[in-house]
Amino acid sequence: MVSPRALTLFGGCPVAASGRCPSTRFFFTLFPQPIILRPGISLILPIVFRPIEKREYEDKICFKKDEGEFSVTLRATLPHPCLSFPAAVQLPACAVHNVTEITFPVRNIGDLVTVFHWEAPSPFYMIPDYSILHPGAECMVKVVFQPKVAAVYDVAATCLFGSEEKRKRTIQLKALSKYPYLQVNVVGEKKEGVQPGKFQDVLCFGSVPVGTTVEKRVEIFNMSVVDAPCRIERAEDPLLQDHVFSCDVSHGIVPAKGKLVLRIRFQPQIVGEHSIDYFTIISAGYLLQTVLKVAGSCKGPSVSLHQDSLDFDWINLGQSLMRMLEISNTSDVPAYYQFDIGVTGSVFSLDRPCGVLEGTTTLVLKVTFRPTHPISYHRRVVCLVHHQEPLYVDFFGTCHSDTAKPAILQARHLSWYRTNMVRGLTFYPPDIVSAMLKDGQLQMDEKGALMLLPEVSQDKPPKEYFEVDSMTEYFYDGETSDMALFPPHVSVSPREYDFGCCLPLHKVKPLPLCVTNHTKGSITVFWTLSHGSAFQVSPEMCDIPPLKSSAFRVIFKPTQLNTLYAAEVEGFAFYKVLRHYNNIEEDATICPSWCLTVKLRAHTFEEGREHFIPQYILDVPKTFPPVAPNTDTYCSMLLLNTGTSLITFCVNQAARPSLLVKPCSGYIPPGGHQIFFLSTHPVNTLSQQHVLPLQLNSHPGYTKEIALRSCGESLNLLLEGEGNLYFKPVYIGTSFTRMYTIKNCTRLPMVFTWKIRQSDRKILSVSPTAGILQPYEALAQAWTFTPDKEIKYLLRAKVFVRRKNTDPMCPETVHYALRIVGEGALGTIRAEKEHLDLGTVLVGDLQSCTIVLLNDGICSLKYILSVEQLITGPSDSEEVCSDPLALELEHCSGTIPARSRAFVRVTVRPARQLHYTWSIKYALCSPIATDLTSTEDQQQPLCCIVATGVYPTFCITDACSAGSGSGISKLHLWRLFSLDMLNKYLKQDPTPSELIYRVPTRHSTSLNPPVYTPLLLDFNFGAAPIGSEPTLVMLLLENKGVVPVEWAFLFPSDQKMDMEHWAEDAEFSSCELHEMRIQDNQLFSVSPKSGKLLPGQEESIQLSHRHDFTGIDRLPVLLKVSYGHEILLNFSGVTVEEGQQYIHFTSSKHLFTPIAIGTSHPPKQIYELYNGGSVPVIFEVQLDEVMKIQKENFQHPVFVCLTPRGEIPPGITGHIEWIFSPLEARTYVVDVPIHIPGGESAVITFKGEGYDPNTIEETASSSKILPPSVFSGSTKLTVPGQAATLSHGRICFGNIPDCAKASRLVFLNNISESKTVVFAWQISTCKDKRVLQIAPEVGVVQPGESIPCFITLQPSGTASFCSTDLVCELYIQESLVQYERELQEWEKEKARQAVEFTITEKDLGKQKSPAGRSSDSAETKILPESKAVMRRYKTLPPIKNHPTPNQPAGHIDRRRLLDKESSQVWVKPQPPRPTLLHLGVTGTAYSLEDFSNKFTSELHKYFLSWPFSNQPLETKFVDGRRDKDRTEMEPKRLSLAAASKQELQIVTDILAGVIRGLLENTQLHDAIRSTLDEPIPYFSQFRCAESAELQDRRQCSRVPSGVSALPDLYAEKDGERKEMRQETSLSNDWLEISHHEQLREQKETISRQPAFRSLVELVLENTLQNILIEASRGEVMLTAQPRVIALPSSPSQRITSPAPPPPSRA
Repeated sequence: MVSPRALTLFGGCPVAASGRCPSTRFFFTLFPQPIILRPGISLILPIVFRPIEKREYEDKICFKKDEGEFSVTLRATLPHPCLSFPAAVQLPACAVHNVTEITFPVRNIGDLVTVFHWEAPSPFYMIPDYSILHPGAECMVKVVFQPKVAAVYDVAATCLFGSEEKRKRTIQLKALSKYPYLQVNVVGEKKEGVQPGKFQDVLCFGSVPVGTTVEKRVEIFNMSVVDAPCRIERAEDPLLQDHVFSCDVSHGIVPAKGKLVLRIRFQPQIVGEHSIDYFTIISAGYLLQTVLKVAGSCKGPSVSLHQDSLDFDWINLGQSLMRMLEISNTSDVPAYYQFDIGVTGSVFSLDRPCGVLEGTTTLVLKVTFRPTHPISYHRRVVCLVHHQEPLYVDFFGTCHSDTAKPAILQARHLSWYRTNMVRGLTFYPPDIVSAMLKDGQLQMDEKGALMLLPEVSQDKPPKEYFEVDSMTEYFYDGETSDMALFPPHVSVSPREYDFGCCLPLHKVKPLPLCVTNHTKGSITVFWTLSHGSAFQVSPEMCDIPPLKSSAFRVIFKPTQLNTLYAAEVEGFAFYKVLRHYNNIEEDATICPSWCLTVKLRAHTFEEGREHFIPQYILDVPKTFPPVAPNTDTYCSMLLLNTGTSLITFCVNQAARPSLLVKPCSGYIPPGGHQIFFLSTHPVNTLSQQHVLPLQLNSHPGYTKEIALRSCGESLNLLLEGEGNLYFKPVYIGTSFTRMYTIKNCTRLPMVFTWKIRQSDRKILSVSPTAGILQPYEALAQAWTFTPDKEIKYLLRAKVFVRRKNTDPMCPETVHYALRIVGEGALGTIRAEKEHLDLGTVLVGDLQSCTIVLLNDGICSLKYILSVEQLITGPSDSEEVCSDPLALELEHCSGTIPARSRAFVRVTVRPARQLHYTWSIKYALCSPIATDLTSTEDQQQPLCCIVATGVYPTFCITDACSAGSGSGISKLHLWRLFSLDMLNKYLKQDPTPSELIYRVPTRHSTSLNPPVYTPLLLDFNFGAAPIGSEPTLVMLLLENKGVVPVEWAFLFPSDQKMDMEHWAEDAEFSSCELHEMRIQDNQLFSVSPKSGKLLPGQEESIQLSHRHDFTGIDRLPVLLKVSYGHEILLNFSGVTVEEGQQYIHFTSSKHLFTPIAIGTSHPPKQIYELYNGGSVPVIFEVQLDEVMKIQKENFQHPVFVCLTPRGEIPPGITGHIEWIFSPLEARTYVVDVPIHIPGGESAVITFKGEGYDPNTIEETASSSKILPPSVFSGSTKLTVPGQAATLSHGRICFGNIPDCAKASRLVFLNNISESKTVVFAWQISTCKDKRVLQIAPEVGVVQPGESIPCFITLQPSGTASFCSTDLVCELYIQESLVQYERELQEWEKEKARQAVEFTITEKDLGKQKSPAGRSSDSAETKILPESKAVMRRYKTLPPIKNHPTPNQPAGHIDRRRLLDKESSQVWVKPQPPRPTLLHLGVTGTAYSLEDFSNKFTSELHKYFLSWPFSNQPLETKFVDGRRDKDRTEMEPKRLSLAAASKQELQIVTDILAGVIRGLLENTQLHDAIRSTLDEPIPYFSQFRCAESAELQDRRQCSRVPSGVSALPDLYAEKDGERKEMRQETSLSNDWLEISHHEQLREQKETISRQPAFRSLVELVLENTLQNILIEASRGEVMLTAQPRVIALPSSPSQRITSPAPPPPSRA
């Protein structure tokens, strides 16, 4: 394979290059000569590639040129199959049993034809899973995801491709499947008892007009995040082919979090029928089935006639009379009505015999009476109404002529006639009936009707006429059916006749008509002739004898061809005797006439001519209304003629004998309609198909087959679970209710009634016990099982069902049996945790927990919980007992299923800062005990919950000052800010008024917010001169509680609500203006103003006061703790004029520490004064009132002022020393004026309390004497720029005797990482310097280093309260070095300027100075004249000691003046300002006598540096010093004791260093061990034996008892020494004894000396200090356990016990 490669030179000069061929034999090219490339020229090199195996090859070609070498990489790969497709595909989320898919491209990026095959794990499928791709070809692969379970899928599908060598590559298939969750909601339905927002699954259509369609919407909500396919199904009824409910959707997909809208239509067909059906929404895989119940009823027209009869009275022949008939429809459904009477040719005619009656309307019809013969007329006319039973009305009237005047027919005659007809008396003519009445064979009843005598004699009453059902009367008339309610008096045959095709017109055969008289009297028949009608009856009148028939002919005379003819012939038959009223003797014998009608049809269509095409609308139901078997059922049918021609109809009744239709024939005029009634009689429950042929216009081609179905509905009730009802075990005495469903499986409503045996009614009950089930309705009933024994129950119940409208006397009833199984059991409830500790809860806040109740039994338990509350702690018990219950249960009752657990949410809300204990008890419910009151005796303990109510609080743990207040000690600062009182109040419970606003709220409408706190504290910032630095105070807030604390400092502006300008008060008071000035100028500030402290958390805040204006600044600031205290803090600060003398008095009252009466040496006490000005202040104490108190107390000095006059430097706190010595146990008060020359004076009230130590316990008195620990001993606060901190902010020495000393260790920690700190301790007064000692006083602390400082307190010999503020000045070493450098330069310049002078003569010399020299002279300050000296260089500014003051904020002019002045002089460098660290030192010094009396048990803890004597020590106050000890000491032996303290310290340090060095020197240890192994030197043999023995004894006496006496080396000489001792023992015994006695006396003498004891105490003190220093550096682990190292004994050494000491002499 050859591949060309091109080399191109882009710009520049021609380049000559030479190449090196590839190193492998698979690539090669030729280089015949060096290559020369010119700009823009390319050279193509052919490279040949020859592989020998299937793998990748790589090589390179190197080219060399003058500038260097470069290479071209050669890489070759053999053709191989390679497919490209994504590494992963993400399929959409899919519902379980649903399908989602996604496609991705697969491309052949190789050079070979590739066959690939996919292997995908279930439920993923790849389509296609096998294919072939040509090089460069691409196909789309579909991934089908069909999950079966809900899970997260992340699987790999493998693609196998290649022919010879199969290669694999995977694609990651990611998908998510979830279970669908569908809910049905009916749109627009508002059902009672259903909460708003809840889903409703019952769709009610209400009453819908018959024949109409109503549509409603139902929404299927998908509550899941995946699309959910679903199907809509309903149970198919094989007997019911036509559903009145229909849905347009049979399946669909509900989008995720979306909805699918279903349209349900209701089209009822049977009036009065209640329809119920159920639609089931089934998700894919039948995972979820949601049932939608649809219900509706059908309403039809409600038509009624206002009169049931219409009386026309009588008229003469030839006249007519019209009456009004009102017909009304009270329903809102339109009604089709039709009066079954001939349109023309009838005696009675209506103007609108048929029509449509709209809903809720009344129609007035006109009825006309036109008699044709002088007889009495009566016709009972039926009014047919579609979808309603027919209505009947009686038309009657009488016609008179000149010759015939029949009796006038009235309404009572009709009533008597019907009664007589029931009794069988109407078949006799009136004359016979009258004769029978005369003969006594008949009798009249109370209503006037006739009755036979035998009926009167019998016990049963005579028969009465009863109104029959109109539908029964309509069908059972004896004409259309073989059955009749009453036998006919006169009949005509046929009643209907079809002439058929009558051609030719003049040859139509007449119809023979037979009229039969069924009565026993002669009758006369008159036919009503209609002039112009094609049908006529002949003869018009005829008399018919009793029980005889007479023949008539109907003559049809058509006049037109191809025409339809139809008519109704009307005739009246009556008793012949009724022609004249004279023939009637009794009014009750009058009988109305009988109407005879014959319906006739004919047509004259020629053969081959098409009959009129009927245009009609047929409204017919598909099914008959449901009825029980062997019961008639009826329905109506409407045929509307929408054409312009007449329509004749005919029903072949004989074709369907099981179906009755009326009318069977007739005609419909154009625009009219015909109402049919159909009846059938189903005999069983099998569905029967009825096909009714309806022939129109007398033509077989226009026959409409009407199909109807009918069936009998038997009683069929479906019981759930095949008639078995199972109850789970129930606790004895309690009830369990479960639902059991019964369903009516028929189309008829049925009435059900449950019957339970009397013995089982206490155990078993059902609700409802009776009711009505609508067709196909399923009813869920509540069955309640209440066992009374711990046994298993097997019970039975029966349900009886019957039809709703059956005869109540003999109803058809069917019963079904239900088998009930249950069990009674016992059980108990226990809590998973019997003790729950909620810890601390914020008072007024809510804390919740969950109680887990366990039921280990086999039955569900219904429980009632009760709570008892116990409050303990320091409080008023009566008030606490009346507190409401602070624990709330989520629910006090419930049910726990068997072998399960229940969760009860408990919420506690303590109202007090006390300990709460709640005992929760439970009682099991029973039918008798259903509430808490009735279950008190059955309560059992369940669990106990404890909690402690706490208020959020914090405390001030540290405070420090900076800026202008840096000189204020911590103790004084603590008092200025009343921090003791603040911390004390924060520990108390807040008052209700403080909790009005639980969180910081803007609630005030004025600049002075109302105060709801009972505490007012002063935050006194002290005083400072104007223009000085702001006074900064840092407070450390610490949350020592257990709940978070939110706090805020609210200025008055923070509490005021934002109001409109018009609502603001334009007039401000002086106090408001003062506060506005402070807030506008931000004289006081707090940073941060609010915060949140978690339990144990600390946070520092900075309070500042700016000194911009002279005077006293006051601002009320509210410290608000959320859900806690409100404390009003009065921020106050004083700014004085520059140079003004001002003493800041913290308070006008001072309370001395209580002193016991009889104290011999009362301690000193101090009163602090702070100089807040910029100049020293001298104070004078006026003691007139003090001397007066002394005079009143028998010259006893109750108050003694030891510092009546003094001077306080600026920014320093001064002390006035007092001694309070009470004479008796009472309170002493004195007002002492303190004068400040040149400043304001003050009168301070000093108060002291004396107490009797015999009546007050020692602990109480000592606690009063000890100073309180007002602030924390640790220091965690730092000011800006502070580089070091002290480990303690206060040290307390406690109570010590005046002849002892105590030391404390304090560490100075350098917290900086890069700055070296220089420190120096300063003690305020000379007295403190004599009492307190600090080591070291100065030093350097490296970054991150800690320096230990030892503070030693040694009282000066007088009893006093020591309360001193030690100040540690901190300097940054770099700033000190810079300051010294600048100071040296300044001093050097000052020395130079001391000998410098300036010549000021103007005429000296002719040379003028340069122009720039004037500026130099202007910048130089003119000094006094001296000798003239010429200078070539510019003179430096003169030296002047002018320190730069601190610049006040807002004083621009003064700053500019100082800047201008500083530019003209060289100001002496000022030393860097140190950072001050305050260390409070407190302690109480007592005389030895007082200390031993009060603190006897503490005396042995102190080292007493003064010697003991038989006489007590005498002390007196002489300049605050004690007399020196007069003990004489030997100068030689006590020379070290007479040394100064510094000398003792030096000696101690040197000795300690030497000893430590020797102990740590390993070479010395080795040398000592080697000397023990050396032989005895030769010269030691020449010493005297006595001297050697004496020396040995001295050495033995010096050896301690716990140390080995001699090594083994000297063991060999023991024998010789013993012999020598025996020889010389007699002579030297007395010398040895005297020597030991002398040594002992010397030791005792030295040990009794105070100097020796002091020396020992110093050594021990230094030793302990060194150990502490080493421990602080980590060199010694004080808490480590001691290690014991056991060394093996050396064979060359042995341990010998020391020699016993010599006996002492008595």
